[in-house]
Amino acid sequence: MIPLNKVKDLISRHALLEKELSSGNIDKKKFAEKSKEYSDLNNIISQAKAYSNFENEKKDLEKIINEKENDGEIRELAETELIELIKQNDVNEKKIRLFLLPKDEADKKNAIIEIRAGTGGLEASLFAADLFKMYEKISNKKKWLLEVISISKSDAGGLKEVIASIKGTNIYSTLKYESGVHRVQRVPDTETQGRVHTSAATVAVLPEAEEVDVKIEDKDLRIDVFRSSGPGGQSVNTTDSAVRITHIPSGIVVSQQDEKSQIRNKEKGLKILRSRIYEYERQKKEDERSRDRKSKIGTGDRSERIRTYNFPQGRITDHRINMTLHKLEEFMQGEIFDEIVENLNLHAQKEQLINLN
Repeated sequence: MIPLNKVKDLISRHALLEKELSSGNIDKKKFAEKSKEYSDLNNIISQAKAYSNFENEKKDLEKIINEKENDGEIRELAETELIELIKQNDVNEKKIRLFLLPKDEADKKNAIIEIRAGTGGLEASLFAADLFKMYEKISNKKKWLLEVISISKSDAGGLKEVIASIKGTNIYSTLKYESGVHRVQRVPDTETQGRVHTSAATVAVLPEAEEVDVKIEDKDLRIDVFRSSGPGGQSVNTTDSAVRITHIPSGIVVSQQDEKSQIRNKEKGLKILRSRIYEYERQKKEDERSRDRKSKIGTGDRSERIRTYNFPQGRITDHRINMTLHKLEEFMQGEIFDEIVENLNLHAQKEQLINLN
C-alpha cells in the first residue's frame, strides 16, 4: 500500500496550486512552472481522491453486507459494488505509484548521440554507419531534427565516429536506453567462405545540456589548437583551426576539427563538453543513490552489451529484458523501434516500483 500521507500531500498540493493560479497574484516567472505542475497533478487527482476515500467506502459497503436486516438483493448489490471498488483501487494504486516515481529531469531534454566503431575493423565501421542510418530514419519518422556535429569516415562507406544532436519532444527519454555496446553478427561482403563475423559499435546518448545546466569556468579549461587532419593523417587545413578542449576538474577531453573556423570548432566542442559534464555529474548522483546499478537497466555504461543484431537469422535481441524479435530488417528501417523502447520503459518502471517505499 502507498502511505496515505503521500496521497493526501498530492491532493493538498493540487488544491494549493489551484488557489494560487486562480488568484492572479502569482509571479510571472513561476506561473509556467506551477501551471505545468498543476497540469501533471490533474492527471492523477481523481485517482488520488478515490484512493484516499477507499477505506471509508469499503467499510460502508461491508457494513451493508453484514447488516442482517438488509434483504438479499441489497447485500448482493453491495457485494458487487465492493468487488468493483477493490478492483478500481488496485488500478488507482498502480497509477499513483507510477506518478510518485522519481522523475528524471533530463527526460525532456534534447540529446547528443555518439556512435563509434568498436571491435571488428572495417566491418565494425560499416555497422556504425548502419546504426547511424537507423537513428536518422527514426528521427525522420518522428519529425526530429538530427544535425551532425562531427563525423569521421572510414573506407567503403563506414564510420569511425559520428556525433550528432537530435532535437524534438522528449528525445532523451526515448533514446537514453540506447547507450552501450551494440553487437552485430553477419557475413561481411569481403568474406569469401560465407562465415559469420561478430563485431561491435558503441553508442552513447547524452542529455543536451544548456548553459544554465552546466556552468563552465574559463579557469577550468585548457584549450589547445592544431591543424585539422584527414584520412591517413594528411593535413587538410593550413591554419590551426582544430580545437582540443580539456575540462581540468573532470578530465573530460573533447576534440573538434570538422569546421574550417577555429571559433566554430570551439563552439561545437563546448556544446559536446557541456553535455558530457552534465552526464558525468548525473552519473555520480545516480551511483550515490544506487550502488547496485549493474543489476538494473543501464543508461550510461558504454561497456555494457545491450543488443545483438543477427542478420543471418533476421533476429534482434535486447539482452537487458531478454526480448527477441525476428524483425531485424524492420528495426533497422526504424519501423518497430518504439516496441523495444516501450518494453524497456516498462521494465525500468517495474524495477523502480519495487524500490519505491
